Amino acid sequence: MIFKRMLGAFGVGAPSVDTVLSTPRVQPGGLLRGEVRIKGGDFDADIEYITLGLVTRVESEHGEGEQIGLMELHRTQVSGPFRLRSGEDRTVPFQFPVPWEAPITEIAGQHLHGMGMGVRTELAIAAAVDKGDMDPVEIEPLASQEAFLRAFSQLGFHFKSADLEHGHIYGVSQQLPFYQEIEFYPPPAYSGQINEVELTFIANPGGLDIVLEADKRTGGYGSGGDAFGRWQTSHQEAAHRDWASEINGWLAALSQYSHGGGGHYGGHAPYAHQGGHAPYAHGGGHDPYAHQGGHHGGHGGHGGPGMGAVVAAGAAGLVGGYVAAELVEEIFEDEEEEE
Repeated sequence: MIFKRMLGAFGVGAPSVDTVLSTPRVQPGGLLRGEVRIKGGDFDADIEYITLGLVTRVESEHGEGEQIGLMELHRTQVSGPFRLRSGEDRTVPFQFPVPWEAPITEIAGQHLHGMGMGVRTELAIAAAVDKGDMDPVEIEPLASQEAFLRAFSQLGFHFKSADLEHGHIYGVSQQLPFYQEIEFYPPPAYSGQINEVELTFIANPGGLDIVLEADKRTGGYGSGGDAFGRWQTSHQEAAHRDWASEINGWLAALSQYSHGGGGHYGGHAPYAHQGGHAPYAHGGGHDPYAHQGGHHGGHGGHGGPGMGAVVAAGAAGLVGGYVAAELVEEIFEDEEEEE
């Protein structure tokens, strides 16, 4: 799309830029390909560089409030200096890797409400930099992630919302300064005991860390609060595990552990935020829900709605840092209008 702010940055008659993605849908760890199309304006221009950034929205806690800003998952320079003649057309092809920890934005063709991802093009002319419009990108789940999501569908979970939280997960090798939380309403059998379940994937080339957080209702499992589940698996193994049985077993274990007084389960809070803030801290012991491999008991559900139906039913690094909320809204205004 053509830069909306190009005239404001470089004046009337300046060059225009259109970034076209040949892979508008990609998986974590995949290659994002496309080309930057530049058209010369009414005068010759010395282009200093063209840079692309893979950008998304992230929430960060500050004291009692939250701030929403843009963060770059990846940044790459696709062109150095050159002279663009008046009226000249020039095309700059590019490809760059999507981080393995890139958050999922689409499941079975359904966009996840609350997620926004795109490629932002920066063009520099005579020390002036224009950060143009953002071209949307959808991140589809890996086969290993899709297998776990399919089990959620089989068990009757329904998508609620998704967002990105600034911080790190305890005990996980994490490259990006944020993680994704995909929130689900629980199956009917647990709706009176659990408010919601949050799912987090941390992927890398060799495998996948999976973290579940159950927000328990007061008077249900123990005295309310949060309970956590963890799994670590290879991508190959994850695609073939009976996740429905494992998740069902974890839910059943929550009830069993609650007889001892409830509260929090496990030795450490998975979510450790920067600045020393760890709102989900636990005391002592090891995490009884930490799974490295193999399977544990329970009976998995079968059938159920497809992942697209789950999403539709519920939908009724750091280079660039944060930008103002007003700019976030402007860059993502097309997505918000569609929703």
